[in-house]
Amino acid sequence: MLAGFVEHLGGPDEIRFGELPEPRPGPSDVLVEVLTTTVNHVDTFIRSGLVPVPVTFPFVLGRDLVGRVLEAGPGAPGFADGDPVWCNSLGHGGRQGAAAERVVVPADRLYPLPPDTDPVDAVAVVHPAATAYLALVTHGRVRAGETVVVAGAAGNVGSALVELAVEAGAKVIATASGADLEYCLGLGAVEAYDYHDPRLPGCLRGVADLYVDTSGTNDFDAAVEMLAFRGRIVLLAGAQSRPVLPAGELYTHDRSVIGFAISNATAAELAEAAVALNRHFARGGLRPRIVELGSLGELAAAHRRLERGELHGRRIVLLTEAARKT
Repeated sequence: MLAGFVEHLGGPDEIRFGELPEPRPGPSDVLVEVLTTTVNHVDTFIRSGLVPVPVTFPFVLGRDLVGRVLEAGPGAPGFADGDPVWCNSLGHGGRQGAAAERVVVPADRLYPLPPDTDPVDAVAVVHPAATAYLALVTHGRVRAGETVVVAGAAGNVGSALVELAVEAGAKVIATASGADLEYCLGLGAVEAYDYHDPRLPGCLRGVADLYVDTSGTNDFDAAVEMLAFRGRIVLLAGAQSRPVLPAGELYTHDRSVIGFAISNATAAELAEAAVALNRHFARGGLRPRIVELGSLGELAAAHRRLERGELHGRRIVLLTEAARKT
């Protein structure tokens, strides 16, 4: 089978595209024919060695896939040949990745794809939308009636945050670039502000029960000023940032800061997120803003573009030959 893989950690030039032996499922695994996959920032972190994880070479890259079941082990009930499925947690924790024509997925990390869901749209959002759900619900503990401020609301994770928070019954306030404010309002935000406006923290002083930062800037002075009593901040990005922490403003108002990376999520947490995502897929929600299509053989080029910062607000979806024949 054809796959995108590395034999050494390093830059995008280490990525090879060629034949590898077809994997075989264990008793609790499912063999999946891949139709679509994509590239996330975490894929580049793992490929480069920035995030150390267990790797067996040759190592197939990629987290996300939409495909169909080819074979299910006896310990993988609920999956039948031909079932449309998706996964967003391969290529990590000792698991081989998704950028291949066929992959083995542990049954507890594989989810049915609702009927009539576009495989391209779905694979583009399963990673950012699951990230958004876990940040909002699992770690942010959002409640109906609360006010949620989403920083970077026009991005892939941010737009999913807006949609999911609205479904949870929250009042959503978005911050984004000026050109993206109408887009954020269209997702369901009740207010949208240009995050370049220096007056922003003052305009939103004390309103946020939950502040979710997808930007990676981690400006705690501004974010804490926006928090209500017992407000929470959830950080999704900023691995290299070292911001000053306004501790006094946190402890005197019962406020908290929570760090979160989806790579640390358990299989049970990811399965809970999958239920929420599938609910949206079934009714036509959680669609990507901009998608570019490519072939599986263009994996290295996609990694280069992502690392150069060329994909703001858009997703590259790579198609296998099986998808092109469908």
